[in-house]
Amino acid sequence: MDLFDFNGNAEAAKPLAERMRANNLNDFIGQKHIVAEGSLLRRAIALDRLGSCIFYGPPGTGKTTLANIIAQTTHGEFIKLNAVQAGVADVKKAVQEAENNLKMYGKRTYLMLDECHRFNKTQSDSLLPAIEQGTIIFIGSTTENPYASMTPAIVSRCRVFEFRRLSPQDIMGAMQKALVDKRKGLGMYDVTVDGDALNHIAQTAGGDLRSAYNALELAVLTTPPEEGGHIHVALADAEQSIQKKALSYNEDDYYDYLSAFCKSLRGSDSNAALYYAMRLISGGCDPMLVARRLAIHSAEDVGMADPRAMQMAASAMYILEKTGAPEGLIPLSEAIIYVCEASKSGSVKSAMFAAKADAENVRDDDGVPAYLRDHSYDSREGKKQAAQYKYPHNYPNGYVEQQYLPDGLKDKIYYVPGDRGYEKTVHEIRRQKGKKD
Repeated sequence: MDLFDFNGNAEAAKPLAERMRANNLNDFIGQKHIVAEGSLLRRAIALDRLGSCIFYGPPGTGKTTLANIIAQTTHGEFIKLNAVQAGVADVKKAVQEAENNLKMYGKRTYLMLDECHRFNKTQSDSLLPAIEQGTIIFIGSTTENPYASMTPAIVSRCRVFEFRRLSPQDIMGAMQKALVDKRKGLGMYDVTVDGDALNHIAQTAGGDLRSAYNALELAVLTTPPEEGGHIHVALADAEQSIQKKALSYNEDDYYDYLSAFCKSLRGSDSNAALYYAMRLISGGCDPMLVARRLAIHSAEDVGMADPRAMQMAASAMYILEKTGAPEGLIPLSEAIIYVCEASKSGSVKSAMFAAKADAENVRDDDGVPAYLRDHSYDSREGKKQAAQYKYPHNYPNGYVEQQYLPDGLKDKIYYVPGDRGYEKTVHEIRRQKGKKD
């Protein structure tokens, strides 16, 4: 508490998202897959036995909030750093404090590190010994995949918890609570927010509760009061506060248009696919949703008949993400046309499902053939088995017939190329190699 802030002005000046931040697990919103009653994480927090971990997921999903709850629940010390601002000196200071707390008071120290993917190798190396020895309980928070963006030595010593985008229902409930909360929320205002306005914010926030809170607060604070001081937030106010138009069609129409778009791609009708894509986007749908569906169908419905279709779809999605609309709609349209006009094949999807079915039904004879195993550190017998491996580049056409699948699946065929587009070339390549088709 600030002794000089008699009127609580500092607290009132905080954004709604900060004021409404949960202080305990019972008030925590979403992420039931990791904080539900009886879950590993919840038990560890309750018993104050949490080990080093990394919270990974999209913004506004509760990573920092959960870390703060841990800080308030634990009996240990809590140090918070931001990887963008903290240097090696800050890390060493935190480690020294942790060592002192442990030796003098027997208290563990939790180090909360926001944006932990921004830690470079030098910074990570300065922290690693403290994590290994248990001097510090590390809690990292990041929007980036830690397996790809962080030092493997740190990740391997942490349990990674993946946060998911909040559902519109979760966001709707949180906003309704904020509207009646007179202490932390917007309950001190005489305000009514129409249901379609709340629903619009919940749907367009993209699973980001912080974004929804910001939009709601902006709508309430900027909507002119009526006579008597009552504030009425309508759909138009919500659209402006979150800078997204409401869909100009109902939910059933939205799914119908999306279904028609996907079926037009599969049916090779570029005119219809373009129309439904623009109908969706013009009505308020996020163009990236259209781009994502296009990328999936480039593999599902075109696949190996024209592998360039996936490259076109991925390129269009990247350009759209970097440039936005309306310019990004041009390469998106080009990719839609390409996927429509490309030769079609469902062989990739069929192969995936067939292989997945066998992979999920593991049997005793599903072991990897001995000569395909990793024999880098094997005994003499292992080296002898490794010598039985036939190196394809030592044979004509870079191919030699040998068993790769486990014994119980050795005669299985998952991928069956069609007779259209590039898959005709696949047949010819197989024939030249002498492979059985």
